[in-house]
Amino acid sequence: MTFDHQNLPLSPTEARVLATLMEKARTVPDSYPLTLNSLASGCNQKTSREPVMNLSEADILSALDSLRDRHVVIEVSGQRAMRWEHNFERVLGVPSQASALLGLLMLRGPQTAAELRTNAERWHRFADTGSVEAFLEELQDRSADKGGALVQLLPKAPGAREARWAHLLCGAPSLAAPGGASSDHSAPALDCVDARRIEALEARVEMLEAQVQRLCAALGE
Repeated sequence: MTFDHQNLPLSPTEARVLATLMEKARTVPDSYPLTLNSLASGCNQKTSREPVMNLSEADILSALDSLRDRHVVIEVSGQRAMRWEHNFERVLGVPSQASALLGLLMLRGPQTAAELRTNAERWHRFADTGSVEAFLEELQDRSADKGGALVQLLPKAPGAREARWAHLLCGAPSLAAPGGASSDHSAPALDCVDARRIEALEARVEMLEAQVQRLCAALGE
């Protein structure tokens, strides 16, 4: 099945749920596929997300139902709870490198090719920024018979050194300036040190959760 513009646009919630599954499949494979609880935690992370969201389990289940109807997520049986995995690459017909870039754009918003290379470190190690740009250009030049372009190079913002790329899975991108306010205007901004510390802690928690799940499986609980 081909994922084309009849399947688009995704809602922001659907994009967040799908991209979170794509991220966790690469960064915490031991705890993947994800339970609803783990998926909710990933969707609502305070770091590596733009905008930060506060989705309820009902919001996520509704998005999963819609994504399942489009065949981009699959429900699988777990030992204690239903789990979910994505089917993004096969349905869209894109390589894993391009999938990583699309997932990052859905999670973090528009980014330059250099930013994408840095942020993709846990997803896929690109050799250089040029290789990132090559995959982005392929996604932008995607033919109509394959569903059309999936990314767009945005006009360079005033004072910016590089132009940013945006995905088209939720329709035409907003041309808001980078670093604009998130949907939660009351949330204070984190400085870079705090953001890195929280991201490292979240990764540690994910690893520990995976270890607990393996122990429970070994004990038959």
